[in-house]
Amino acid sequence: MRDYQQETERLSRVRRLVREGFPRFGVNKNREIVRLLYEISKREGIPPEEVLSSGSPPTFPGLKEYLLKRRFPLTSREDPDFRPYLPGFELDPDNCLQLRGDSFYPRRIYIEKSVRHSALASAFLEAFPEAESSEITHLKEFLSEYGGRGIAEYNKRSETVFIINEERDFFKRCPCTVRAVPCGYTVFNLSFGCIYECTYCYLQEYTNTPGLIFPANVDHFLDRFLSFRDLPATRSWQRGTRLRLGTGEFSDSLMLDDLTGYSIPLVEFFRGRKDVIFEFKTKSVNIGNLLKMEGDENIVVGWSLNPQKIIDSNEFYATSLAERIEAARRIVEAGYRVAFHFDPVFYYDGWEDDYREVIEKISGVIDSVKIAWISLGTLRFNPALKKIIEARFPGNDILNAEMVLGFDYKLRYPDRLRYLIYRFLIDALTEYSRTLPIYLCMEERSMWEELKLPFPFGRLTVDGGPGN
Repeated sequence: MRDYQQETERLSRVRRLVREGFPRFGVNKNREIVRLLYEISKREGIPPEEVLSSGSPPTFPGLKEYLLKRRFPLTSREDPDFRPYLPGFELDPDNCLQLRGDSFYPRRIYIEKSVRHSALASAFLEAFPEAESSEITHLKEFLSEYGGRGIAEYNKRSETVFIINEERDFFKRCPCTVRAVPCGYTVFNLSFGCIYECTYCYLQEYTNTPGLIFPANVDHFLDRFLSFRDLPATRSWQRGTRLRLGTGEFSDSLMLDDLTGYSIPLVEFFRGRKDVIFEFKTKSVNIGNLLKMEGDENIVVGWSLNPQKIIDSNEFYATSLAERIEAARRIVEAGYRVAFHFDPVFYYDGWEDDYREVIEKISGVIDSVKIAWISLGTLRFNPALKKIIEARFPGNDILNAEMVLGFDYKLRYPDRLRYLIYRFLIDALTEYSRTLPIYLCMEERSMWEELKLPFPFGRLTVDGGPGN
């Protein structure tokens, strides 16, 4: 709660400063000036009173321009017409995340009646004997009677598990942002919700279920795959290439794999298929089941990577960088391929050295021919998530960077800064190997072209989509 108290005090001082210094400002003007003063004070680590000097412009237009240039020095120089996002403030102690000191252990397990005798239900009940278990008719029915949907409820999601019989929503195209070059990825919707607490995670805004969801009928998913694979849209999208399919969009693929055992039927089903490359995306090192099976080059385990200082301050409960790289080494030895996702990449003082060190650590233990692909994507999120991050992690520093509304109306680093970040990482990765399949995640076509980065999964069409 120390971060919450510190930021609450900062916000109170800012509001008092604006109220007393600019009493004639209306609601909207007050909100924008409060927001700018607060962010400058937090970013520069100074009291809000020091932001305003005796020479600060007394009028709203002049004051806002002065504060915008101070808050966004790079952006204001390169794009005077940039779009800042200046929402109001909501800091509530109930919304501030209290990090748990122990490992994952749910308090409640709800099991749909149709799967009450499933192996998955038995595994959870055996693993968590102190959890209260209840039978429900259907998850949808349960949720219709459940009231809580706010941040405070999201903070407690790991306390509740739902074991269900999934009847739909098995596969879908990667939800690529508007106007971005799509990667042709297909999401395998297996489980929903995550036990890790990443400050930047989009699930904080997206999730409306008060718990973690685990389907007990993986066999039904696999039965449905064959009909999905034969859809005309799927064939035309991937003509001449393998279908890229994977878990990890709405959860971590391996976080509880020792318990769910999901990886076992998935590897057995997809291993050796010439038309599919299947990926497990993870921040976990829960690879025991994978190591017990025969690997194959069409089964990929992909790790999200960041410097350890970013992991320590933004990926709570997740494994360390060293553990992830060691797990990747063991996976390669077992006959699988690996992928690495530098996504999101963070911009801060010293970021170049830190990310280069990550790449050097990979290159020291992983043969580049065993890498299926590497994705690059800078920090970005829907504007609504900004207030959620502030509410849950008031001491965060990822929002101190310059982030403005981008081409897709998400908050992003300025275009030029993103280009410099990508250029550095591509050059560093190319020193490691010139044959790495590198792609940008959720970036516009113009960025690809400026970087002269070839699309690794087929050529680009005029509108930025994959061509044939």
